[in-house]
Amino acid sequence: MEPIIQVINVNKSFGHLHVLKDISLTVDRGEAVVVIGTSGCGKTTLLRCLNFLNEYDSGEIYIDGELLGYKKANNKLQRRSETEIAKRREEIGMVFQSFNLFPHMTVLENIILSPTYIKKMGKSQATEIAKELLDRVGLLDKLNEYPVRLSGGQQQRVAIARALAMQPKIMLFDEITSALDPELVGEVLAVMKQLAKSGMTMVIVTHEMHFAKDVAHRIFFMDAGRIVEEGNPKEVLTTPKSGRLQLFLKRFTEDYFL
Repeated sequence: MEPIIQVINVNKSFGHLHVLKDISLTVDRGEAVVVIGTSGCGKTTLLRCLNFLNEYDSGEIYIDGELLGYKKANNKLQRRSETEIAKRREEIGMVFQSFNLFPHMTVLENIILSPTYIKKMGKSQATEIAKELLDRVGLLDKLNEYPVRLSGGQQQRVAIARALAMQPKIMLFDEITSALDPELVGEVLAVMKQLAKSGMTMVIVTHEMHFAKDVAHRIFFMDAGRIVEEGNPKEVLTTPKSGRLQLFLKRFTEDYFL
């Protein structure tokens, strides 16, 4: 089957800073891939290009066989309309480091907002979906709470449920545990492990190596805007080939990889 994500020689610069350098990768349907690397290596920019929050400068990104953000005309790329881009973006859920929940809305209202406003889903249907998702992330009892009354881990689980409410084909996660206290990290990662087991296609940026080892089908290591190594978790984490990856992994204790 054709990969659901195809990235071909993608480049992205911000002014004189060349952030992504000829990035190429594929992600199969139902695959969970993890992207690791030091801060500033381009991981977040890559994720943001995958849902066109950042427009890539050159190369091609295909989502489910369709070119993302552009269309080809006379062998040149032309930017799609905002309506077309927004429609495509509905199929790609993203969860960020910060929770970004609306503080004046309850948990339920946060989750049903996009399905009812963007997808024009009926409120009763959106509410049923929201309840199912909250039950899935262990927060059905927080349905009518406001974000301020939730812990950071609970807010992040609501953010995951909110992204899933749009019924996306792909989920992108950008260091979603980095802003959490250590004791709250596990509850969020447990939800993501359930998602991976359910067959959701996921691209995950994280420094949680135990999680990467347990969940990822493949791991990509980025350095200075390039993908330096890729492979299954055992290969990448226990027998790194490049000196850069060896140095990166030395930051973590040996028991991560036993």
